[in-house]
Amino acid sequence: MSNPNPAAGSPDKEPATETQAARVSAGDADRAATATATSPKQPGPPHRPSLGRLFLDNLWAANTVTVTALAVLLAMIVGAVLIIVSDPDVLATYGYITARPADAINASWTVVSEAYANLFKGAIFDPEASGFTAALSPISETLTYAAPLVFTGLSVALAFRGGLFNIGAQGQATMGVILAALAGFLLPLPPVLHLIVALLAGAAGGALWGFIPGILKARTGAHEVINTIMLNYVAVYFLAWIIVQSGVQNPDRADAISKPVDSSAQLPRLLGDDLRVHAGILLAVLATWFVAWLLKRSTFGFELRAVGANPDAARTAGISVGRTYVLMMALAGLLAGLGGSQMVLGSTATALTPLVIAQIGFDGILVALLGRVKPWGVLLAALLFGALQAGGNRMQSYSGISLELVTVLQALIVIFIAAPALVKAIFQLRAARAARLQTSLAKGW
Repeated sequence: MSNPNPAAGSPDKEPATETQAARVSAGDADRAATATATSPKQPGPPHRPSLGRLFLDNLWAANTVTVTALAVLLAMIVGAVLIIVSDPDVLATYGYITARPADAINASWTVVSEAYANLFKGAIFDPEASGFTAALSPISETLTYAAPLVFTGLSVALAFRGGLFNIGAQGQATMGVILAALAGFLLPLPPVLHLIVALLAGAAGGALWGFIPGILKARTGAHEVINTIMLNYVAVYFLAWIIVQSGVQNPDRADAISKPVDSSAQLPRLLGDDLRVHAGILLAVLATWFVAWLLKRSTFGFELRAVGANPDAARTAGISVGRTYVLMMALAGLLAGLGGSQMVLGSTATALTPLVIAQIGFDGILVALLGRVKPWGVLLAALLFGALQAGGNRMQSYSGISLELVTVLQALIVIFIAAPALVKAIFQLRAARAARLQTSLAKGW
């Protein structure tokens, strides 16, 4: 049977006309063009950006380093405004700024640059210093202030990684300083052994004060924030009580001060007797390495991170959540106790006083937050806080700037660090990297 609709030019019908042939050719051309457009393109050689372009892209991406550096910059800018506002002479030049704007600009630049120059000279290096001791004195002071903050910052960060908020680093450090000092002037031991025993006593005092909220959390579910805050008060009042007890109070003094710690229990100074930096900073670096290894390489570190991420899932996987809480808080207290012991075994003080511990426990919370609750980040954050403290002393003495302004700078840095979205919005950082940064922050906290 023949085809009722034979194709044009088929043997069953006369040859196609010229019009039909042109129409068929045009259709074939359209189909060929469509197939070419829809077919996948052949992959060409990959385009690799230059190293300079990669560096600039990563530099202006919202990674941890960039956000931290920009947060410090923003804090210094706000601090500069506060310095200007707090100086009445500089403010007076703004009264006639429309007539003579150069006076206000020059006065503002002079007071801000002088303040920050003294901050640098007191924290890092003084180019005008003469002699070995004067040249190394700024960095020596920075390391001295930073050493105990490393321990308390690691204490808070370790608990954070396990899902607990250790507000009790202040109390744990207080118990550490009490037992370290008691071992330092009550036990007659040879030099090296005396120092080791005093450090162990301080670590034991902090571990005990961390064990209490840990066991309460594991056995009763009591919230660690409430327990640690209450234990802070207990430790402070215990310090005030024990100082004035017979055998502890200095018999030659009428005020609340203990006997001095024996020289055999003092941490050795690294750069001579004229500079205050001591071996505690080396212990701080060692403790940072240990905590980093513990979290990343050890079985307990894996269990700790698993409990911090999801306690229910960790319990289902066979991890003892209660045991992890107890060990974690005891270890956090041990670190804080070592930080507190340096306040009397180092070069800060040699005897117990009601204010001997200062605020290193509460500052440790800021250091942990600034360091993204990561061990090496905590070390760098402690160095920054130590530099601000050491440089702030010189800034107050030479520039007449209030030391409280340094505390404001610390608070501003932490505020901007804790708000990466704000830093990204101000400096227009890349959103994709900022989103990953926010995700890592949520996991770390």
